[in-house]
Amino acid sequence: MNLSPLPQIMLEPLVRAALLEDLGRAGDITTDAIVPADIRATVVLAARQPGVVAGLDLATLAFRLIDPSIEMKVAMPDGSRLVAGDVIATLSGPARGLLTAERVALNFLCHLSGIATATSGIVEAVRGHKASIVCTRKTTPGLRALEKYAVRAGGGSNHRFGLDDAVLIKDNHIAIAGGVKQALERAKANVGHLVKIEIEVDTLGQLDEVLTLGVDAVLLDNMSPEMLATAVKMVGGRAITEASGGVNPTTAPAIAASGVDLISVGWLTHSAPILDIGLDTAA
Repeated sequence: MNLSPLPQIMLEPLVRAALLEDLGRAGDITTDAIVPADIRATVVLAARQPGVVAGLDLATLAFRLIDPSIEMKVAMPDGSRLVAGDVIATLSGPARGLLTAERVALNFLCHLSGIATATSGIVEAVRGHKASIVCTRKTTPGLRALEKYAVRAGGGSNHRFGLDDAVLIKDNHIAIAGGVKQALERAKANVGHLVKIEIEVDTLGQLDEVLTLGVDAVLLDNMSPEMLATAVKMVGGRAITEASGGVNPTTAPAIAASGVDLISVGWLTHSAPILDIGLDTAA
């Protein structure tokens, strides 16, 4: 997988903040009391369950910000599929630095690898259909770019990154604007010609009205697979179709079989369980 890394200028403040949170006022008093400063060690980052790895750049930064002399050799880069026992990377350097940075490195790595793993599971569930799996803005505050990167590492794609890169008209917008027509007309009148406009609908009647007005994409919210199939036929290629609501590895195949272009899944970034990865002494 050719996965572009996240820029260090964005990652370093996040990792520094996490390390400062952990080090507190006096540093790692446990390690400093027990481990002599001149002791060196070699350890490995090892998968304890199958999954997809993501977040190695953050783990590397955590170790090197604590001690720049720590060397990390990656065996399985982001996007790699893991089985239990796989060695993801080997680290060598001062033992104090390895132990002090361990938890921050693993917090980032396990969290992002969990998102990549969950994404991969949904992607596999819809394989053979044209639908792409996309994430949403339901992300951990401050970690959106990282979590969306993890979705890409798992084979998914990204929806909008924020409120400023696309228009998504939802039910509350429609209610306050006074209707679908009013909301769409105001959006078209107030955004630039390069900005895409998507509108959420939850009935076929709303969809029919939207199609007469013209839109770039329609979000088909909480529709059954049968209703989605009807909606896709109504759209007839005039707009991108996106399904959302109730998506999991069990329901995803039927949703994808309806012919939608995209399936958005919020829980990938807000509720995916971590992937268990440990720091172990090298054999």
